[in-house]
Amino acid sequence: MSAAQNYFAWQGRLVTRELGRRVVEVGCGLGNFTRLLLDREAVIAVDVNAGCLERLQSRYPGQPNLHVVGCDVGAPDFTALARFRPDSCVCLNVLEHVENDAAALRHMAATLVPGGIIVLLVPAFPSLYGLIDRHLGHYRRYRQDSLRELAAAAGLRIRKLRYMNFIGFFGWWANAHLFRREAQSSSQIEFFDRWIVPAESRLESLIPPPFGQSLLAVLTRP
Repeated sequence: MSAAQNYFAWQGRLVTRELGRRVVEVGCGLGNFTRLLLDREAVIAVDVNAGCLERLQSRYPGQPNLHVVGCDVGAPDFTALARFRPDSCVCLNVLEHVENDAAALRHMAATLVPGGIIVLLVPAFPSLYGLIDRHLGHYRRYRQDSLRELAAAAGLRIRKLRYMNFIGFFGWWANAHLFRREAQSSSQIEFFDRWIVPAESRLESLIPPPFGQSLLAVLTRP
């Protein structure tokens, strides 16, 4: 989905408005989303892949507010990021890759100052799980009630929980159960991004969908 510029911009509009001035980005990868955060007071870009972090640093040289850290959100030493006193944490399409997602969410919460925000974007509906999910390294897809339970176990309150991309729900189901695809088709992605996303994003801004391919959660630490 890295070539899906409209979809990426849609995610950015939904997520950046929720974040504060000192942001931990979990699973920053090559820094595509990091670019949208560089106007903040501090960005702590975190990933387990050293090669990705090197490329991210080379993309954004001379950024005094950018702190690049090699760390695993599932490991207890992740909480050492509290030294940056972040007021928000963003985790986009990463939590499903973590085997112990409950520990990961607790670690994110532990880094935040009181009143801090965690923004999650995760794949929705276990019924959509298929070969693409497996090959992407997804341990699971989420339901609203499973995210509520996860948040409660981490001592977090839910400020917002909504589905995103209801049209993508049908495409993902078809890929998983009709076509049994092992990877997303580049032509599918191009068509979806060019022709579907612009109208769908406007519609969902007016009417939150009752289901979708993804779940967006905004959680607060008391």
